[in-house]
Amino acid sequence: QVQLVESGGGLVQAGGSLRLSCAASGRTFTFSVYTMGWFRQAPGKEREFVAAINWRGDSTDYTDSVKGRFTISRDNAKNTVYLQMNSLKPEDTAVYYCAATRFSSNRRVRSVYEYWGQGTQVTVSS
Repeated sequence: QVQLVESGGGLVQAGGSLRLSCAASGRTFTFSVYTMGWFRQAPGKEREFVAAINWRGDSTDYTDSVKGRFTISRDNAKNTVYLQMNSLKPEDTAVYYCAATRFSSNRRVRSVYEYWGQGTQVTVSS
């Protein structure tokens, strides 16, 4: 069974920073071959793509609204993916989810991802 556990969410003022972590585990889960993604879901809205990183960590992708502010990274030795969020805005408020897929193409598409975490709340006050 695969588990993805997010942490690092919280309440922060606009302009502040947070670093989210997602720890992966599972007896048959080889973290280093999976593309990892971060998605978010605000109240009343659909879950949307935020960022993704390939298995080697040398290819990343971001939605336009977070480019230049968020950075996705991974540590395959620790089975962990990170999302560094800087210059946070109230519109970044959402539950943030990490997800894993063996398929590197279409990594912005939610349905491509096989495994999901339970999410961590990020609230940005104005």
